[in-house]
Amino acid sequence: MKVTGLECVDFRNIRNLRIEPCEGVNVIYGDNAQGKTNLLESIWLFTGCRSFRGSKDSELINFNARKALLSLDYYGYDRDQNISLEIEKGRKFALNGVSLKSPSKIMSEFLAVVFSPVHLSLIKDGPYERRKFLDIAISQLKPKYAVSLSQYNKAIAQRNILLKDIAYHGELYDMLDVWEERIAFYAGEVVRQRIGYVNRLAPFCGEIYGGISNKKEELSVSYVQTCPAVGDNKTELYESFKNLLFASRKNDILTGSTSIGPHRDDIEIKIDGLTARSYGSQGQQRSAALALKLGEAAVIKEFSGEQPVALLDDVMSELDESRQNYILNHIKDWQVFITCCDPGSVKNLKDGKAIRIKGGKS
Repeated sequence: MKVTGLECVDFRNIRNLRIEPCEGVNVIYGDNAQGKTNLLESIWLFTGCRSFRGSKDSELINFNARKALLSLDYYGYDRDQNISLEIEKGRKFALNGVSLKSPSKIMSEFLAVVFSPVHLSLIKDGPYERRKFLDIAISQLKPKYAVSLSQYNKAIAQRNILLKDIAYHGELYDMLDVWEERIAFYAGEVVRQRIGYVNRLAPFCGEIYGGISNKKEELSVSYVQTCPAVGDNKTELYESFKNLLFASRKNDILTGSTSIGPHRDDIEIKIDGLTARSYGSQGQQRSAALALKLGEAAVIKEFSGEQPVALLDDVMSELDESRQNYILNHIKDWQVFITCCDPGSVKNLKDGKAIRIKGGKS
């Protein structure tokens, strides 16, 4: 998958910009606060996912404009394609001139992975960030997963409301059956997809981290259920979750929240057998986060046959030369966009294109 052209109008501080990147490594350089990360963010949005910076849609529009207009030309699935995106009251996509009903419909059409300093939260922060990483990664490959996850979250929210109300209205108790059946149905699908994804991801992460650390350390990645549901298929998982939810009712009514399910699960990331979050150095944690993101790209390639575009924001700043060399060698056959303040920081890049950004312009 290759980006052949990108146009941004009134996106953040970018008033009007058009670039035509090369097929290899594109170095986006310039001083701080000039729009380098904004450029990567604009490309990422064409995956159909939300901003990797956690921004609301309204924050993506230039202060002096009513809406932002983005257009991406790319080669993927053996043909030239185009996606256009209008951001005003929400996001409106069109694929090859055909309007799509919702952003979820664009998922899996354009594939990318992104790493930025905010992704260190994958290692340093709590389970929510790691669950979000899983959910975004799986949704890119299987858009129906995003629908199942959304339905699961809605059902959990309704059960939680009911749990709080039951304390004052005991006659509502029997309604728990309705929401627990719905939760159990979608929980089984979410967990099944997550476990399957992590099982594919883990070997890639271990191999990549071994390369980054020059085989001096080992990384392991595994999925952890807070309250394991038993089963290898949808029916068994459904029954298991339904039984677990029923058994947890008394405690959940006391706390007013649902204590079991994939919304409480986590990914365990260990370096040489020790939890990276608690015992990893800053360099180890950064390398582990990079391994997760590059591993994500490897899974996409294996699943779809398409090499995703890599978006690397300030990735080289805290890595020593040997680790930088590994990253550059590992991605040498990809189309990559790397941001930095000084293009000399990617001195081992032999082929590629340098794009200077100043005041939102190239």
